[in-house]
Amino acid sequence: MADIAQPLIIQSDMTVLLEIANPAAADARSRLAVFAELEKAPEHIHTYRITPLSLWNAAVAGHSAGEVAMGLDTFAKYPVPAGVLAEIHDQMSRYGRLRLVRDFDSGGLALVSHEVALLVEVSRDKLVATLLGERLDGNRWAVRLGDRGALKQALLHLGWPVADEAGYVEGVALPPTELTCELRGYQGDAVQAWWQEGVDAAGNGVLVLPCGAGKTVIGLAAMVAAGAQTLIIATNITAARQWISEIIAKTTLTADQIGEYSGDRKEIRPVTVATYQVLTWSPKRRADRGDGAGDGPGDGPGDGDGAARAQGADLHDLYPHLGLFDRQEWGLIIYDEVHLLPAPVFRATARIQAIRRLGLTATLVREDGKEADVFSLIGPKRFDIPWKELELNGWIAPAVCHEVRVVLSEEARMEYAMANPQDRYRLAAATSRKRSVVRRLVERHAGDRILVIGQYVEQLRSIAEDLEAPLVTGQTTQKVREVRFDDFREGRIPVLVVSKVANFSIDLPEANVAIQVSGTFGSRQEEAQRLGRIMRPKAGGGQASFYTIVTRDTVDQTFAMNRQRFLAEQGYDYQIDDPEDDAD
Repeated sequence: MADIAQPLIIQSDMTVLLEIANPAAADARSRLAVFAELEKAPEHIHTYRITPLSLWNAAVAGHSAGEVAMGLDTFAKYPVPAGVLAEIHDQMSRYGRLRLVRDFDSGGLALVSHEVALLVEVSRDKLVATLLGERLDGNRWAVRLGDRGALKQALLHLGWPVADEAGYVEGVALPPTELTCELRGYQGDAVQAWWQEGVDAAGNGVLVLPCGAGKTVIGLAAMVAAGAQTLIIATNITAARQWISEIIAKTTLTADQIGEYSGDRKEIRPVTVATYQVLTWSPKRRADRGDGAGDGPGDGPGDGDGAARAQGADLHDLYPHLGLFDRQEWGLIIYDEVHLLPAPVFRATARIQAIRRLGLTATLVREDGKEADVFSLIGPKRFDIPWKELELNGWIAPAVCHEVRVVLSEEARMEYAMANPQDRYRLAAATSRKRSVVRRLVERHAGDRILVIGQYVEQLRSIAEDLEAPLVTGQTTQKVREVRFDDFREGRIPVLVVSKVANFSIDLPEANVAIQVSGTFGSRQEEAQRLGRIMRPKAGGGQASFYTIVTRDTVDQTFAMNRQRFLAEQGYDYQIDDPEDDAD
C-alpha cells in the first residue's frame, strides 16, 4: 500500500525515482536491482527505468510479475500507476511463450508455441521468415541447427524472448576433474543458478559478481559440473595466464591438460584458454591499419567486425582464429568479462548455440547497447549479487569513493573553450593540474599499495616521472608487465602507474588505493572494473579508497557523472572534495 514516508515514486513512463536520504532507500535499491536499470544518480534522487530486458531477466531468474509489483508497492510513496503494472505483467509473460525444442523426427529444431496466432505473427517478419523452415504442423515451425542463435536474436528484437530448451551437445569428456578448494555460499548459489542439474533450459547465461568475488573459481566449478572439454576466452594474455594458474592451483587438472591459445602459443588441449585479441585478429585489418599494440581486449565491443567492407566474406576468412570454436568438440565455453565481447565473437557465438555457454562479468552494462545480444546469444542473467552485500559479509573490501575536483587555469580554460568539441575531453582530463593532486594523494597514503590509472599515455608518463614509479601501458612488453605486476604484488614497489590494460582481470590483491586521472569518456563498465581492482579482501583487513580526479565545469565532469552511475546502483556514494583542500 502506498505510503508518503516511503522512498519510491513510480511514474507512468516506467521510470522510478528513489529518494536517497530515505531510511528505506537501501532496501528499495536492493529490490529495484532485480528488475530495473539505473539511469541517473545525482546526489539526492536516483532515476531507474524498468525496461523489457530488465523484466525478462527477472522472469528468467524466477521472479514473477506479482513479486515485482509487490516490490514496487511496498516502497511506493504514491499508488503505482495501473499502466506500469500492466506493462510489467505483459513483458514478463512474454518470456517462454515461444520455445525452441529438439525435433526428433527431423534431427533439427522446432520453434513451438501453444499460441498459433503468435507463431504466424512472428513468421511474417522478413528476417524471421528467412530463419524458419517448413511449417511442421499447427504450432511448430522447423529451424535449422545453424540458425538457432540468429533466430533467438531476431525474435528478441521483435520483443519475444525465446525459451531455448533444445539442449546441448555433451562434448568430449574431461579427464576426471575435481575442485581442490571450497566454494563460498554465494559462489555455490551462482553455479547452481547456471547449471540447474544440467536441465535443457539451463547451461547458458551470465553470472554477475563484483571483482574480487571469485568469478574465476565459479567458472572452474561450472567446468567441473559440465565435465566436458572447455574453451575459456579471457580479455588478454595476462588474464589468460592467471586463469591457467588458477586451474592448476584449484582443480585436479595438470599443466599438460591445459592449453594457451594466444599470440605466443597455439595449444589446444582438454581445457584451452584463449584471448579475445587472438580470436579477433584479422590479416585484412592488419593490412588496413597496421598492427599497433593496444590496451583493450581485442577489437572492442560493438566493433563493426568488417562486415560492411567484406560483405559475403566467410567469418573465418576474415578472422581465421575463430575456427578455434570448431576445432574441438567443446562441451562448455566460458566468456570472461562478457560485457566486453567483441562483435566477431558475437557472430561466432550465434553459430554454436548447441554448446553450453557461461558469461562472467562485474557488470552487464555495455557501452554499445548490445545487452540484448548477450541475453539472446550467451544467455540471460542467471545470478546477480549486490556489491554491498558481499562487502558487509567481508568477501570484498569495504570501499570509500572520492571525487576530487580541480579547475583549469585561465590560459587552459581559454584553450578548452576554443578547441574542437572532439578535443575537449582530452584537454580537460589530461590537465597538468591533476598531477599535484596525485602527488598529495600518494603522500597521504604512504604505506599503502597505490594504483594510478588513466587513459592518456603522455599524462601517465608525466605522472610516473613525478612519482618515480613504474609505468605499464599497451606498449609495455608482456615480460616487463609481468615483472612490474609481480613487484607490486610482493610490495617491492608501492605505486604503479597503469593505463587501461589494468581494467581487465589483473590480480593485484593487495592494492587498496586507486587514483583515476582519466577514463574512456563516460564508461560505466570501466568505473566498475577500476574500483574492482582494489576490492579484493586484504590480508590484514582494511578499507579501499577510490579517487577520481575531475576537472570542474568541463566535459570531464559530465562524463564522470555518467561513469559513477553503475556504482551508485551498487550503493556507493562519492564524497566530493573541494579543489582547494582536495588532498590536505
